[in-house]
Amino acid sequence: MSLVRTRPGLVATIMPTAITRWTRVMAWLLVITNIGIVGTGGLVRLTGSGMGCETWPYCTEGSLTPTPEMGIHGLIEFGNRTLTGVLVIVALLAFLSVIRLRATRRELPVLSFLVGLGIIVQAVVGGITVWLHLHPSIVGLHYLISAALVALATAFLVRVYATPGPRVRIVPRAYAITTHVTTLAVTVTVVVGILLTGAGPHAGDDAAARNGLDPIFWQHVHSWPAYITLVLTLALVSGAVRLPRTTGLQRWTGLLLGVELLQIAVGLWQARTGLPIALVNIHMVLAVALVAAMVAVVMSLKAPLASAAPAAAREVAHTEAS
Repeated sequence: MSLVRTRPGLVATIMPTAITRWTRVMAWLLVITNIGIVGTGGLVRLTGSGMGCETWPYCTEGSLTPTPEMGIHGLIEFGNRTLTGVLVIVALLAFLSVIRLRATRRELPVLSFLVGLGIIVQAVVGGITVWLHLHPSIVGLHYLISAALVALATAFLVRVYATPGPRVRIVPRAYAITTHVTTLAVTVTVVVGILLTGAGPHAGDDAAARNGLDPIFWQHVHSWPAYITLVLTLALVSGAVRLPRTTGLQRWTGLLLGVELLQIAVGLWQARTGLPIALVNIHMVLAVALVAAMVAVVMSLKAPLASAAPAAAREVAHTEAS
């Protein structure tokens, strides 16, 4: 009888009917692991280990794992592949932690499912990257998918902490427009950064193709949307000070600004020191951290209608009227 009694408790622990500490832990892990794998993927690229495993899904034609003859490059590439399995497990556990909330919090199982699906797609794209011997377009797509997964994971994290219910805009229209323009600037900055990396010395290994762009010129092109993003972010930070603290925008815009300043500092440092591996890898990780911060800002533009939103909405209406 005791065994029968424990089963419902076990099921409730794995698939709870409300947001629990376990759900929050999995939401944080979903963001951290998807950002972290960008770092290990960057290490693959920056150490010239992109073809450390010469095929996919096997590492060699006759072995799933790297052989001693493949050396450190095989270990680095195989280690990054192995982490994909960890991401799948985290995404599955996050999905299970909210699956019973699909009637009241439908966005949570949808977002966690999309992250899990995206990780599988990402693994396939990684395999195609190996099959095509690190073609810069596919390598760039590989990174872009990682950024999208970080965005989805961040959206999941923010909504886990949010109050459920219909949501309304709680910021002036001009502030919302500025936020969306900033999002566009962040996107352009990341895409141009991907193109720049495909033109430079860190394309995967010495034999990997480059995209033929002039790295010196595209360094300058990369800086243009980055500085536009900085100016727009300063406007968001300034505007957030005048909004109710309950919006959370002071915190998230401050984080966005902090990541940007650090990213700019690292970018300038790496450009002036010959693109050392450590700095380039930090720059790559900071880029997806920037995406995460931007998503958090965007998702703070609205709040539940049933909670703090009505008062905030009245203040917004008063601000826009004046």
